[in-house]
Amino acid sequence: MSTARTTLRRAGAATTLAAVGVLAAAGVASAHVTVHPESYAKGATDGVLTFRVPNEEDTASTTKVQVYLPTDHPVLGVLVSPRDGWSAKVTTTKLKTPVKTDDGTITDAVSEITWTGGRIGAGQFEDFDVAFGQLPDDTGQLAFKTLQTYSDGKTVRWIEQATAGDDEPENPAPVLKLTAKDADPADSVPVTAKNAVSGTPSASSSDSTARGIGVAGLVVGVLGLGAAVFAVLRGRSVGSRPE
Repeated sequence: MSTARTTLRRAGAATTLAAVGVLAAAGVASAHVTVHPESYAKGATDGVLTFRVPNEEDTASTTKVQVYLPTDHPVLGVLVSPRDGWSAKVTTTKLKTPVKTDDGTITDAVSEITWTGGRIGAGQFEDFDVAFGQLPDDTGQLAFKTLQTYSDGKTVRWIEQATAGDDEPENPAPVLKLTAKDADPADSVPVTAKNAVSGTPSASSSDSTARGIGVAGLVVGVLGLGAAVFAVLRGRSVGSRPE
């Protein structure tokens, strides 16, 4: 009896540790600032970019978010959606190379958006929506360097970019991929609270992968516990057989 209980306790402990480990890994994998959707077609018009900012600190709140838009490949016609509790300051910059459009030549573009006044608490996130009139068509991706400031004065710089063949950097900048103009529009569904709840495919692939790893870990843990129980019961059955 003592051996059986010890075996079950060990199996249960191993299952719990495995589940906690994979879920913790999933949380770490999805903790950085991201932009949604992950991609848009080159030159896309009249869309929305959502910057998701999670709070990584247990003892401090996020109180300031600064998103820097590239000016070498500018995003045109930027408008900021109001966010309860937050105030947005939009900074524009004169372009080194003006952009010709059907509506005329554009000489200025938004280079920075700063949100202040609100708070993102521990274990929470905030979505900041930015509408655009037109994306550039002369590059394959846009990196939006972001600074996240906490109530304790700490600032996390999400500005690093991965290079070919390298692992994801520790503090990656949100990156929007720009695909061929005939890409499937279904690949560019913005993340919102509404479609996140309803199940519309919109979360980033890193988040989906993390959740998949977590579920797989839980399944493996349960199977391991089941195998341990089976082994104990089989041992009892064998021990009760007549010689």
